[in-house]
Amino acid sequence: MPPLSLMIKPASSLCNLSCEYCFYRDVSEHREHLGFGIMEKDTARVLIKKALEYADGESIAFAFQGGEPTLAGLDFFEFFVTTVNALNQKKSPVFYGMQTNGTVIDEQWAEFFRKNNFLVGLSLDGDHEANKFRKKPGGENSFYTVLDTARLLKKHKVEFNILTVLTGYCAENIERIYRFFRFQGFGYLQFIPCLRPFGSKEKNEMYMTAEQYADFLIKLFNLYVKDYVRHQYVSIRQFDNWVRLYLGQPTEQCGIKGHCSHQFVSEANGNIYPCDFYCTDEYLLGNILETDFTLMQHSETAIGFIKESLVIPERCKKCNFYPLCRGGGCKRTQLSEDYCKAYKKFFASCLPLFRVFINEKSQ
Repeated sequence: MPPLSLMIKPASSLCNLSCEYCFYRDVSEHREHLGFGIMEKDTARVLIKKALEYADGESIAFAFQGGEPTLAGLDFFEFFVTTVNALNQKKSPVFYGMQTNGTVIDEQWAEFFRKNNFLVGLSLDGDHEANKFRKKPGGENSFYTVLDTARLLKKHKVEFNILTVLTGYCAENIERIYRFFRFQGFGYLQFIPCLRPFGSKEKNEMYMTAEQYADFLIKLFNLYVKDYVRHQYVSIRQFDNWVRLYLGQPTEQCGIKGHCSHQFVSEANGNIYPCDFYCTDEYLLGNILETDFTLMQHSETAIGFIKESLVIPERCKKCNFYPLCRGGGCKRTQLSEDYCKAYKKFFASCLPLFRVFINEKSQ
């Protein structure tokens, strides 16, 4: 069996922030049930048992997301890890990750992450001004709370990446934001384009234009290459994956593969979906309490979801940059905004710089 990637939403769409661009709030509003509360431990046990059966000794990645997953409580996660250890009879290698807004992490949480080798994705959009869309319910910027959490994670030697929602404001100020991240010693960055709500064509500083995205990519890639040459390399996930493609190596980022990947997302009640951007009634694969991963993987809905992403647009078939662009990334991002011109401008400008990494091919 192939390795299993399972994203879990133990607190469903519940969150203690009021971010202006929250994509999962939009997703949950496009289904019959807005949220499913906190995952019951009995549901978690069934989910774990069937995940281990599906993996059959191969590796499993359990990634927790939300909403805000920490709202399920530390006790839930301690139970989860203990149950995995007890049921993992075939010794599947297990990897844990969590994407969090970082507002409730304390010493106990940090020690738990370190002890169980969690890779934490910490949401921060840059300096105080760039983080202005990530608000607490009273309207206060979450910036200083998250920065304190980053220091706490460093103190406990917890591995973490910075997850930045790439707004139009962020794109226009990327050089300042990158310098801020460098100053803070953040060595692993991921920029995720801000998504418009389903069906929206709204225009404001949260949503990038193609021109803003092109300028962002060009400016940041030049900084990325410059730091690499200076032996001050900062990992930027999208660029790391494009470099791998350039060198003929496999990628790991879903949106850069050129098609959707086989993965499962579990809502708090055990509902399973093929992607966290599409946890809607239309794409419901089943409920883990009633079926198993093998049956859901081979369902018409799952197969159809993958097939939708395999169609190569006519304009891409004639494009010289298709081997790296792979059709413009994640299909949900494309639904929000057409960035074709941005990719063309970026690769036309920066492709010669990729040669800097050729020596990496043999390492």
